[in-house]
Amino acid sequence: MSQIQGRTYANIFGLVERFINAKVLELGRDHALGDQEAVEALVRFSDEELKHQALFRRVEAMVGEVLPDGYRFDIDPDAVARVVLGKCTWAVLVLTLDIELFTQAHYRQSIDPDAELSELYKDVFLYHWKEECQHAILDELELARHDATLMAEERERAVDEFIELVAAVDGILKAQSAADAGYFVVNCGRAVGADEARSIEAAFLAAYRWQYIDSGARHPHFAKVLSGLITESQDQRIQAALATLH
Repeated sequence: MSQIQGRTYANIFGLVERFINAKVLELGRDHALGDQEAVEALVRFSDEELKHQALFRRVEAMVGEVLPDGYRFDIDPDAVARVVLGKCTWAVLVLTLDIELFTQAHYRQSIDPDAELSELYKDVFLYHWKEECQHAILDELELARHDATLMAEERERAVDEFIELVAAVDGILKAQSAADAGYFVVNCGRAVGADEARSIEAAFLAAYRWQYIDSGARHPHFAKVLSGLITESQDQRIQAALATLH
């Protein structure tokens, strides 16, 4: 099960870094004829995200060579990116900050202390973690810069769009949980009844919701950043939306 989750983990990162890179390139244009240090930082950010996408494609290929046939990750990164980038910049940056913070939490809490994990896998995510720490800082700076340009009614709509993005991410997680659970049931080496199969799928979904949404949204720094930008009622709406995932 952990091998399946690890394979999906690499695929999910390859997916989200597609839209993150596109947004970073867009933000870089705001600085192109001004702050050249900001331009350089965002160009390096973009270059590292392109590198990460290539890295995770290699991880997927390597894992695919040794795990049984039948694994599926049918989510189109470009299609997802178009949906995400159709939302306002504020919502995309808040989602990106969530992702970059949960990346750090995962490495410290789960990957680094696991003595039985593949050394290569740990090495990949060590360097991914180091670069994502820098990306989170840049994302927070760009979020603060962009937020300062918004009127109250624009921020209100942006909160709604962030909630819509969370729901869209959850839809992806539901689909992949079903695919991963089905693959596990076929390959676990014993017969699995219908009730147990449903329980396994629920376990995958609970794990993925924590990994890809909650562990970032519940991160202390995420709460600190967001509380400085939104009203109490807006925060309550976000928390209510997150609560529906449970």
